[in-house]
Order: sequence, then structure tokens, then C-alpha cells
Amino acid sequence: MIQAGDAQPAWSLSERMSHYRVPGVAVAILRDGKVVSSRGYGVRDSVSREPVDAQTLFSTGSVSKVVTAATTLRLNAAGKLDLDRNVNDYLKQWRVPADPNWPEARVTLRMLMSHTGGFNVHGFPDLQPGEPLPSLLQTLNGQPPSKTEAVRLIHAPGAQQDYSGGGVTIEQAVIEAVEARGLDAVARREVFEPLRMRRSGFIAELPATTANVAKAHDEKGQPTALPRGWESFPELGASGLWTNADDLAGFVAALLGSYRGSSDFLPRALATAMMTEVAPGNFGLGPRLNGAGRGRVFHHGGANDHYYAWIEGHLDSGDGLVVLTNGAEGDRLITEIRNAVSDAAHWPLNEPVRSVILAPGAVASGDYRGRYRLDPQQSMDLRGVLADMFDVESLEIGGGDARAITLQAAGSKRIHPLLPLTPNRYVAPEISVPATTLQVEFHRGGDGRVHALTVLCGESRAHYLRE
Repeated sequence: MIQAGDAQPAWSLSERMSHYRVPGVAVAILRDGKVVSSRGYGVRDSVSREPVDAQTLFSTGSVSKVVTAATTLRLNAAGKLDLDRNVNDYLKQWRVPADPNWPEARVTLRMLMSHTGGFNVHGFPDLQPGEPLPSLLQTLNGQPPSKTEAVRLIHAPGAQQDYSGGGVTIEQAVIEAVEARGLDAVARREVFEPLRMRRSGFIAELPATTANVAKAHDEKGQPTALPRGWESFPELGASGLWTNADDLAGFVAALLGSYRGSSDFLPRALATAMMTEVAPGNFGLGPRLNGAGRGRVFHHGGANDHYYAWIEGHLDSGDGLVVLTNGAEGDRLITEIRNAVSDAAHWPLNEPVRSVILAPGAVASGDYRGRYRLDPQQSMDLRGVLADMFDVESLEIGGGDARAITLQAAGSKRIHPLLPLTPNRYVAPEISVPATTLQVEFHRGGDGRVHALTVLCGESRAHYLRE
């Protein structure tokens, strides 16, 4: 987001790493399906000052979900899993509990992989060195030492997108039940070994003796999770992947090659299904999806307390990006790296958004102000991802005049500025959404009155009626 009158910034990577106090970053870039650059910047540990390289291990958070999805799809290609079969047909130690609200509920892998399964537990907390690790069964049941509630349905399966690490944990349970072995062993056979990801693994507690690991750092850039220097992530399928820039770039290349027909890692038809949205959301079978034509892209981020990660693949050109960081402000740094690479490579998706300056009095000051309530008649297929990442029943539009208006969600104390793109469309630069911008469009009828607004995020639309 660039405000009217401002020049596009031109910082060095080291300047932005220092600004966000992120000691280490690894970046890999793909062009036409091939890895053309993979290297480290900064240090693994701000005390020892050991350098990051392309083989340095990082925790990847929810990027793990895409590798788990690829494992599932390989098993589907081998005839071992049906994406549209009731998962209770596969599960052994644990089953999706019956729910009186949805007595005929039928959950499938396709739903779990696209976050349309209807489950709770968005994510999982990091565990500090020395803390006991929950088993898969304890995590699903919400039993100590698990720190999250039991994984349960909160929506009718297939009704809406609601991001759920709990749902992906069920996917992990299906894999382990069918294969009678742990996720890491199955992924090693299906993903890591075929793609030569030699330093990658689903590891609940990475041993303290592991070499070349990027250690965790807090918002001040100081080492944390001591004495070992990193947390544990026992929910393997959802957030337990440790990998490096070289390995993860090879994985992105394999997904791009499968889709484009130059790799046999996944059958092309299955790779196409992986890269097709499952309604009513913007997830395919594992990754998020945005854009169309030359701008078609898959991506996924990862966010643990002190590790942030990003993968992205452009399906038409074969270009791609991997970024791994070891600082608490790594997500903000990743956004800037991603934007800089996008500009340099002239990627057609998510070009810089520039606000405009409206003339004084161009729009009457009170035209937009007021309370707006979500239209209950709107189709969930149109609302899409906003039902998940912007689940807000009512909005308050305020501000002094139409050149400087604000948005406040019901129940929130935060007031977000809206900057004009046109006289009736605004951008919300402070509301973070993956690989796109949140915009607000006001609707003025033939009677001259503003009667509604629409929140836009990619292809998703949430319609609000003025009270």
C-alpha cells in the first residue's frame, strides 16, 4: 500500500531485517519451474552470530499443512485414500464425534484439506523446552498436556470456510490409521525422499544436538525458548514441519511441475484439483489460491510465535518464492520481501495499491458514516474467505470527511483508516490478509443515498446493509 504522493520505498534487506529485529532469513526464488536462487541472510543466533544458509533448518508453522496435503494426495493417487469418503471409515483410535446439531454429518478429506470441514481449533500454541508433549489422541480429545480444546464440529460440514488446524490434525490421524505408521515416516516415503528433501521432517521436538538450526528470537531480536533455543510443535500435520530453503523450494517446484505437466510427483489431474478452490472458500486441497489467467497463484503462510514462513507458486509462469524467518516480527518482513520480489519479477498479482487524493467536498462528509450490518441473505459462496478471516456482523464507518474515513468492527476497539482509491472505493491498509488487500466499496443508489457497502478480498464479497 502506497499513499498518494509517496514514492515507492527502496530499502535494503539488511535494513528491513534490522528494522523488524529479525536476525535470520532464508529466501529461494523460482523461475519457469526451476530454483534459480536459494540463500541465507543474517544469522541463526544473535549471540553466536552463526550465518544462515540455504540448508539452515527453520520451523515452518502452517506451511506444514501443504506438505501434509501432498502426502494425502500421493496416497490418493496410489488408491489408498478416497478424498470424498467419510473419514470415520478410515479412523481407528478416534472418530469424529456425533453432534446433535448435524446428526447426518459426513466429513471428507476434501473438506479437511480445504478448511470447509466445519471444525474448531484454528491453531496450536508453541510448547517451550521441557514442557510435556501431547499425543495425537490427546490433541484431538483436548486432554492434558494439550493446551487446546477438543476438536469438534462448530459448523455443518461443507457449509463455510473456517481455517482449522484441528481439521488438519484429523487428516493426519487418517494418514496414520491407513498406513499404520507416523506421519513423518509416511511423508518421508511419499514426499521427502522422492523430492530429495534430505533435511526435512515432521518433528515434534527437534533435538538440541541438531546442527545448523535457526534459533527463535523475540520481538526485540533476543534469543528465546532457552536453553535449547526453539520451541516444540507436536501437532505435526498442522505445524510440525522443519525444513530449509533448498528443500522447500524443491517442493514448490514439484507442485508447479505437476500442475504444468513437467513432473510426475502428482498426476496432473490431481495437481489441478489441488489448485482448484473448494467452495465456499479460497483454499484448494492444501494451499490458498488467488487470481486468474497469468495471475493464478497458490500460496500458504506459516506463523508460530517466533518463526514465520511463506511459499508461493505462479501456475502459469512457474515462478515461485520461499521465505523463512526466525523472529517474532518475521511476518511483516516476509510481506515486504514478497512485495519486492513481485515488483522485480513483474508478477501480475498484487501489484502496488496507490491511494488517491479526493478534492475537498468531493463527497459529502456524512455520506458514508454510520452502522452497517451483514446481509443475512448473502450466499456463502460469494462471501467465501471473508466468512473466515473477516467474520464481522456489523461495522461502524466514521471519520471527519470522505477523504479520511475509518472502519471499526463490532466488538473491537481498533479503528482502521480507510484510504480512497476512487470516490466510493477505499483500501484498508492496516487489515492484514494473505497476498491481497482488503477493500471497501460504498453503494450509492439512484436516489443519491448510500445504502450499503461491500467488503472485498480477492474474489470474496461480504455485503453489509446500512442501518
